[in-house]
Amino acid sequence: MPRKSTNQLTGEALLKKVKDLDGKTQEEIAKACGYYTTTKGGAERVSTLKFYKALAYAQGLNLDGKSASGSSRGGRSASYRISVQANGNLLIGSAYTKQMNLEPGDEFEITLGRKHIKLTQVSEEDAAV
Repeated sequence: MPRKSTNQLTGEALLKKVKDLDGKTQEEIAKACGYYTTTKGGAERVSTLKFYKALAYAQGLNLDGKSASGSSRGGRSASYRISVQANGNLLIGSAYTKQMNLEPGDEFEITLGRKHIKLTQVSEEDAAV
């Protein structure tokens, strides 16, 4: 089983070390910052992906897809376009329902225009009448 380097730099220390190693190759910089593993045979493998993720995080970028609160927002982002499915249905994805804070059971009135479909949310008072 490969052994990790125990002194992987992060944050400001990583940024400073990268700046100090200007002119070196990417692999040399990653290795000098502790982003490598040693195999049983003694060979060293540079972990460039972990290094780049740590570097991006140190610069304030978050590549893990998690928000500041730590929760992941999976799936695709809303494109505001949908296509008719093979069975003739229109599917409105969860990105839109989450954005509008919709809950299961919320009802809509469908209005057909000449070249559009309009969904109007039915309020609880309208549904009771």
